[in-house]
Amino acid sequence: MSITPVPRVAVIVVAAGSGTRLGAGPKAFVGLDEHTILRHALTRVFQTAPAQVVIVAPSGREGDALTDALEAAGDRRDLVSVVTGGASRQSSVAAGIAALWADIDHVLVHDAARCLTPAAVFDRVIAALELGHAGAVPVLPVVDTIKRVQDDLIVGVVDRSELAAAQTPQGFRRDILETAYRSATAEFTDDAALVADAGHVVLAVDGDPRAFKVTTPADLDRARSLVATEPVAAVPSSLHPAPAVPRVGIGTDVHAVGGDGALWLAGLEWPGEPALSGHSDGDAVAHAIVDALLAAAGLGDIGTHFGTDRPEFAGAHADAFLARTHALLGEAGFRIGNVSVQVQARRPRFAMRRAEAEAVLSRALGGAPVSVSATTTDGLGFTGRGDGVAAFAVALVLPA
Repeated sequence: MSITPVPRVAVIVVAAGSGTRLGAGPKAFVGLDEHTILRHALTRVFQTAPAQVVIVAPSGREGDALTDALEAAGDRRDLVSVVTGGASRQSSVAAGIAALWADIDHVLVHDAARCLTPAAVFDRVIAALELGHAGAVPVLPVVDTIKRVQDDLIVGVVDRSELAAAQTPQGFRRDILETAYRSATAEFTDDAALVADAGHVVLAVDGDPRAFKVTTPADLDRARSLVATEPVAAVPSSLHPAPAVPRVGIGTDVHAVGGDGALWLAGLEWPGEPALSGHSDGDAVAHAIVDALLAAAGLGDIGTHFGTDRPEFAGAHADAFLARTHALLGEAGFRIGNVSVQVQARRPRFAMRRAEAEAVLSRALGGAPVSVSATTTDGLGFTGRGDGVAAFAVALVLPA
């Protein structure tokens, strides 16, 4: 059996833009057809040679970005990761750089808004880097006559033969890009300008008219028109796919006593018991199950999909978390084998309601078997004192 080598190239896909000028946002999650701008961008990224792919998403949309990425990745899902962007494009790219694997030599930075950029443009940038250039940027010649204007008056003409419109992906040697970012003292409009300011010469390679940036509503209409004639193709799978083996994940969660209202634990309400604090209902059992399932499927963790900046999950109970997790696994091509979870708490007493809890949790997971056990930890630690509840879950998932 052959082993796929670790890639030496990474593509950072910047998808953290607000979409202010587009009038809809975040921009990367606006639909072109049944797929988002980001999904179309990633489809073309994965048509190139295998590379580490880091998606930089806006805060709160990391889970959506990961879903798009896994749909586009096919059998390259292990090359994908998602990080949270910053307040500026430069800080977002820096977050992507921080997530690069140690083996990466060349880095391409691509704007998700240039979602129809053909794979051939990526290939040209990579080829230039492999020839030893410090950086490479795809460009298009400027075809319009360019005038210099001052106070609404034309004061001169710019020689367009010296001009070119820069596109993405812009590629660089990793060491050069990292050093340029560490030493940057100003905000630049693109990465090539930042690298040039650090004293490096960047090569121009042929761009493509389809690599335009979706910025305005007119751009969005243009992209939608092109997509209508060039729909997203099915993601090809490997001729020698990896064997369909079970995958195991572990999840833990802890919540302190001190919340408002009633106690919710293992999907059940426990009248008369002190509530747990948390963004949702503080159900440590359900949350540990979510983490274990997401870990087994390689889909991140509970913070990725159910962060505190997701208001729809404020006060939500186990059924909402588990049903959404079940759907996420199905979208990624997995089904749940079984889940086992242990509760560590002084109260409540689970013995009389264990079967009820297992039935509720199983139903929320589409009927997958769930077993629940409980221990008081013999009065030791914060759980033994009754200060909080801890839960530990193990999940088995299988290819659908």
